[in-house]
Amino acid sequence: MDIIKETLSRIKPVREELLLQAQTRMDNKTKPQGSLGRLEEFARRIVAISGNPDPDLSKKIVFTFAGDHGVTEEGVSLFPREVTPQMVLNFISGGAAINVLARHVGADVRVVDVGVDYDFAGIVGLIHKKVARGTQNFAKGPAMTRDETVAALAVGIELAEQCRVEGVALVGTGEMGIGNTTPSSAIIAAISGKSVAEVTHRGTGIGDETLTNKIRVIEQGLALNKPDPHDPLDVLSKVGGLEIAAIAGLVLGCAANSIPVVIDGFISTAGALIASELHPNVRDYIFAAHQSVEIGHSFMLERIGVDPILDLKFRLGEGTGAALAMTLIEAGVKVLKEMATFEQAGVAHG
Repeated sequence: MDIIKETLSRIKPVREELLLQAQTRMDNKTKPQGSLGRLEEFARRIVAISGNPDPDLSKKIVFTFAGDHGVTEEGVSLFPREVTPQMVLNFISGGAAINVLARHVGADVRVVDVGVDYDFAGIVGLIHKKVARGTQNFAKGPAMTRDETVAALAVGIELAEQCRVEGVALVGTGEMGIGNTTPSSAIIAAISGKSVAEVTHRGTGIGDETLTNKIRVIEQGLALNKPDPHDPLDVLSKVGGLEIAAIAGLVLGCAANSIPVVIDGFISTAGALIASELHPNVRDYIFAAHQSVEIGHSFMLERIGVDPILDLKFRLGEGTGAALAMTLIEAGVKVLKEMATFEQAGVAHG
């Protein structure tokens, strides 16, 4: 727990004066005030988060965390558990959607095994941080021990610390884990108090019968484990996932190190939700990449207090939405840095 407490102690509110200074600069550009909408918001927030009036976002990394889930025993997913390690190998070889989109936006992809039920020993290109070979079935008991939960959080925190050392300017979150929309729905149901049916959707594309079963399984797990909505780590350990915990740690670590973090879809936002429940200022460092088609996602974003940048009807994960959103955040910063002022351009303004 020491690493979590120490990380939380370093998270501070972003400085309002930096937000105002960046907006004043933007208002002097050759355009009507506010006319670039959210690009202006992105620019001023990056300045305030980083503390740098002229940030360079060329060094971008998307972390894709992988973990398996014991709850897949209950038939909640369209795909078998074996797909998790198969997709991890696909990420490493550069053939997945996240690899394509990260190349498109100039970001690196780092794949992290935090909890896959597979032996990746000796495989190059993978960050080996396995805490356990998947979670336990939370329909029958807690998904993780408290120690496993803390260990997975520490994985994300340590990666954020490494980003600071490397000078990474923008971090994205992604994940892979068959069945992981089930713990994500359980997390938002536990924290928000909303009914499981209100926050549970079709994941990879399950039919009506499987969706009904998925809702029943989550309800069973919540009734059995009784996660405390006022204790985010209790919720995470009882009904969460190892990759979700690592994402929560990464978000906390980025906030502690003044690094902006772009969260992907439903599962990444479950991790960010845990992080934001642990410290009220975490939201200042989060950019929500997109609005997922998962019905529980909007409740998570609302609870955190962040607005999604894109709505592309995505439901893939991996960090795909985060990668694309990075381009718009970077565009806002480039406008701030490169666009002429009225005085420079000799353009009259009111």
